[in-house]
Amino acid sequence: MGRSVADRRCEDGTLIQVRSLQSELMDQPDIDRDLHLDALRGLGRINIVSRSASILWPAIAEAARRVAPTTLRVLDIACGGGDNAMTLAQRAKAAGLPIEIDGCDISQCAIMEARRRADDAANYNARFFRLDAIAEPLPTGYDVLMCTLFLHHLEEDKARGLLQKMSEATGDTLLICDLQRSWLGYGLAWVGCRLLTRSPIVHIDGPRSVAAAFAVDEIGSLATRSGLDGITLTHHWPQRWLLTWRKQ
Repeated sequence: MGRSVADRRCEDGTLIQVRSLQSELMDQPDIDRDLHLDALRGLGRINIVSRSASILWPAIAEAARRVAPTTLRVLDIACGGGDNAMTLAQRAKAAGLPIEIDGCDISQCAIMEARRRADDAANYNARFFRLDAIAEPLPTGYDVLMCTLFLHHLEEDKARGLLQKMSEATGDTLLICDLQRSWLGYGLAWVGCRLLTRSPIVHIDGPRSVAAAFAVDEIGSLATRSGLDGITLTHHWPQRWLLTWRKQ
């Protein structure tokens, strides 16, 4: 006799219908440096295949055209190894748009990796700096604040607090891109993480991230309770959503 949908569980025993926030290996402060770097590079490949930068680019390009000829300043919060920031900077150069994209992350290992990659890119001038976006004030002076695949790491009250802080700090636009919690998303994460990287950390954390993600209706409600009126939520492949908010 087959199990009902309500009885089906993820491989770690959690129900997909209910958000299940578990500790991810990459969040551990004592994570081995080499394993961390391997995971960051694996996530970079996943971002390329899932076209994370392509999801963010239209809103950033639109913001750049609004402020032109002034240079648009963008901060990527929880930037990891900096792959999204650098891909977006390459797009800006190809489009002839004056955009400067910096990145910050709580992990010094991630920041060092982002700086290394930026140094390898001969014409990429940006700052990557360490910042605890939850506990510390966010810097001002940026037109766009964005974060990708970070909100699902947070308990609901901390996620709401981050949305509030980002809306207060941004000069123009707020962009949040994250996973959609669904069975399809869980399956894609399980398979994709194993195809695109050998990192055992990503193999474990990928499906856990989907189980911890906010569904679209949940993030809409959370944004409203965070004081973000007039948000736009759009669906994107593969099982992701983008929240866009502009300061009035």
